[in-house]
Amino acid sequence: MKYPIGTQTFSTIIENGMVYVDKTDLVYNLAQKHVCFLCRPRRFGKSLLISTLESYFKGEKELFKGLKIEELEKDWTQYPVFHVDFSDGRFVKPDALENIIDTNLRLWEREYGLLIDTPEFGSRFRNVLKMAHEKTGRKCVVLIDEYDKPLLDVLMDPMEAENRAVLKEFYGTFKAADEHLRFVLLTGVTKFSQVSVFSGFNQPEDISMNPKFDALCGITKDELVEYFDKEIEAMAEKLKYTKEETYIRLKKQYDGYHFSEEMTDIFNPYSVLNALNERNLDDYWFASGTPTYLIRLLDRNKTNIKDILSKPYAKKYFMDYKADVEDPLAMIYQSGYLTVKGYDKEDRTYTLDFPNNEVRNGFIDMLANDYFHHNGDTFSCVLSINKMLKQHRLDDLHDTLVGFFASIPYNANYQERAWSYESHYHYTLYIIFRLLSCYTVLTEKQNSRGRADIIVETADYVYIFEFKLDGTAAEALKQIEDKGYAEPYAADKRKLFKIGVSFSSEKKNIVEWEVI
Repeated sequence: MKYPIGTQTFSTIIENGMVYVDKTDLVYNLAQKHVCFLCRPRRFGKSLLISTLESYFKGEKELFKGLKIEELEKDWTQYPVFHVDFSDGRFVKPDALENIIDTNLRLWEREYGLLIDTPEFGSRFRNVLKMAHEKTGRKCVVLIDEYDKPLLDVLMDPMEAENRAVLKEFYGTFKAADEHLRFVLLTGVTKFSQVSVFSGFNQPEDISMNPKFDALCGITKDELVEYFDKEIEAMAEKLKYTKEETYIRLKKQYDGYHFSEEMTDIFNPYSVLNALNERNLDDYWFASGTPTYLIRLLDRNKTNIKDILSKPYAKKYFMDYKADVEDPLAMIYQSGYLTVKGYDKEDRTYTLDFPNNEVRNGFIDMLANDYFHHNGDTFSCVLSINKMLKQHRLDDLHDTLVGFFASIPYNANYQERAWSYESHYHYTLYIIFRLLSCYTVLTEKQNSRGRADIIVETADYVYIFEFKLDGTAAEALKQIEDKGYAEPYAADKRKLFKIGVSFSSEKKNIVEWEVI
């Protein structure tokens, strides 16, 4: 099987016999709309979608032979198509944005015999669309790939305002030239809201969380089976798993994205294709672009990831990024490091979490290195803790955690006074336990009487942890009893242990550890 790794051009994929997961029925449905916006994480197939639409609107019928759209489209009308790709630009350089737009406009003006009679990008683009409509007798199609990259590259930089003004003028064309437009699609990682970029034209229809298009990019479980079953069988043979075990491991590693309240499971296409090509379960997507800017955003806002994941949200809080308010939640979600994990239909609220092991382990490990400034290898420590929990070696677990706290520099966190707050110790253990990919880890699980700090469920054991700062382990154990944290496991066949942990703000470490 020929994998289109690094190839995002529809015609190249089809003409070279590369595997193509057929979503052309969704492409056809999308093409019936007018002005749309789609937000998806990086390397999720947005550029391929744009390229597929370009071939469709250019009437390149032969490329779609045998695909679903062949039964839907009968006319194959050729429209004038204007494709703008911002994905490769480096917009930290002065005039980089202006140069890309000007280059595209000059090309189109030459094609349609127009003279440059104004320096304004919006007016020039409007003239191009008007002339193309008049010359061809057909309305125009505009496809903009990574519309937000000129802003993301200069986020919180003085150039941000300049780039925003340029884009406002350019995108303002869509309102003034609406009579000449057949279809417009803007794709990006981030939906900017309440900024001047979109104020020049009518708001596009946001299909980012429309259930009809939740599988437009990415790979569903059914598609994974339909297109890659034999390849997964070969992968299983190489890794010495059964085919069923390989599907389960692929799901844990790369699945878990949800782009609507329908909760359709979507696999990360970049990771899946790389994994099948190399027949290995590695961290392909995360390694392709580490999110250091998100870690800095969390630091600057004094926000920890535990607080973000512990409450429900209305859609507007994570779907709209307000450029005048530094919002870690929206940026982390829209960058693909969080996804929808639950939807309450009555309250119309969403809960968010990491989509899969690849993202969670990579993000938390990076967060740990930043938060702890740890001299050792955090992930190696976590692997040891994994084994200790599996083997019920709680004395060794105590010693490992004491050693870990001792290795954290005194001034590692936002401020030295963090050591005086119980939340710091909670967050430290939260980060460590969230890296336990083998087990179910519940943090601040709530019942009618309170919240357990951390619960770890293994195949054979359930561990309930409660922490106290400058208190006693006995007080922590009493809280577990008084609040009934163990009651949900009354009928559970696994052996349950309650662990009370006391920290000292003076010694900055565990001073008492009791297990019952």
